[in-house]
Amino acid sequence: MAENMFSELGRIIEQVGKDKGIDRQLVIDAVVQGMLVAARKKYGTYREIEAQYNEDAGEVDLYEFKEVVNDDEFVDEEVEIKLSEALELDPEAQLHDSIGMKLDSSDLGRIAAQTAKQIITQKVRDAERDIIFSEFEQRKGEIASGIARRVERGAIVVDLGRTEAYIPPREQIPGEAYKPGDRLQGYIADVRQTTRGPQIIMSRADSRYLIKLFEVEVPEIYDGIVEVLGAAREPGQRAKIAVRSKDPAVDPVGACVGMKGSRVQNIVQELRGEKIDIIHYDEDPARFVCNALAPAEISKVYLDEANREMEVVVPDSQLSLAIGRKGQNVRLAAKLSGWKLDIMSDSAQAQQNAEAIFNLMLIPGMSETMAQNIYQSGFSSFQALAEAAAESVMMIPGYDDPAKAQKLIDDAKALLESYKAEGKEIPTVAGTRGSSEGGAAKEVQASQDAKSQAEERLREELAQLNAQKENE
Repeated sequence: MAENMFSELGRIIEQVGKDKGIDRQLVIDAVVQGMLVAARKKYGTYREIEAQYNEDAGEVDLYEFKEVVNDDEFVDEEVEIKLSEALELDPEAQLHDSIGMKLDSSDLGRIAAQTAKQIITQKVRDAERDIIFSEFEQRKGEIASGIARRVERGAIVVDLGRTEAYIPPREQIPGEAYKPGDRLQGYIADVRQTTRGPQIIMSRADSRYLIKLFEVEVPEIYDGIVEVLGAAREPGQRAKIAVRSKDPAVDPVGACVGMKGSRVQNIVQELRGEKIDIIHYDEDPARFVCNALAPAEISKVYLDEANREMEVVVPDSQLSLAIGRKGQNVRLAAKLSGWKLDIMSDSAQAQQNAEAIFNLMLIPGMSETMAQNIYQSGFSSFQALAEAAAESVMMIPGYDDPAKAQKLIDDAKALLESYKAEGKEIPTVAGTRGSSEGGAAKEVQASQDAKSQAEERLREELAQLNAQKENE
């Protein structure tokens, strides 16, 4: 059997290399190593045996090497050869030379041949795995299509032809169900080399899958005329993708939508009805966020560039539209833009402004105009002023003098300490209005100009406080 195993190796090597797509030399190395392991298993590991592939004969030749020693010093025939015998093999042999003698491979036996076969099979399998890993490593970031075969622990196993891929539960679109034999496609998100071979992770929920679908469906994106700047998804529900055009004559949104919506509809169908908003990208983050929050109308935007936070003010009637169902619209807009977004209605902002100005005007000698300047400079309460550094306060118009800035901080600290010492709560517009001006509050809420009414209410509260001080 051993003779059959190692005969016609040339034909076997060529056939394996062709069928598996494996380099011929890798197959030869596997055969040689398998033969060597089989020989050492039969003859022992202490004997010096080498295996070489004979291209002409298409066979693996085995050679045993022994050290040449004097005849009277000869001890171990397994590793030594007498000088007299060595000279018969090679007339030029000298002491301590290593003489190689060819072994009969047909004498390896059935068990040794089986061992060699296992080694060869394993080496070929490893080489095949490396080829598959290399192939899909290069395809990482592309779309792959295959046949659903089965489900393992919630993961869909997809047959890609030469290997299988997995779509974990977190990478699936919620609500999707596939039967064995169904064709599906996904985004090659990761390729890992494991002890069981290459593991390919596909995704249908990744935002990069959405971008790739647009690249396939929209020629302008593939050609580089239209550029995709980002995408955000809640798989199976809604997605936003930002695009811009490098050619002023090409409308990026129109190119992505296609004639009568044909292009985007193909993608929507592939994503099982996921609603897709295509948004104009803008270098100005405020305008970009306004585009991302569409169709909601935006009144004002306040940026905190240091913390990448943005306060977006919308009309009261647009608040629910801007936030979206369960906060979905603003959540996707924040993910797409990379800014933390806080949505606020006009009336809520007016109330917030009134609260802040009322709080700041609790500082002795503070006018309404100065309170507004302080608030617009980023300080929404006298408590914030009490903890601020003089350098920050000097940025407020009218407080660029260090002494003046420090006095404002000291006044804020003194006021805070007085409230703590007396154990009193810091008054608010809402708190002072609750008991005595319920009717006025209703009128304020009914007013169309919330800001002006809030300021009017502030003046009324201040007048009430001054009257209380005079009575005391």
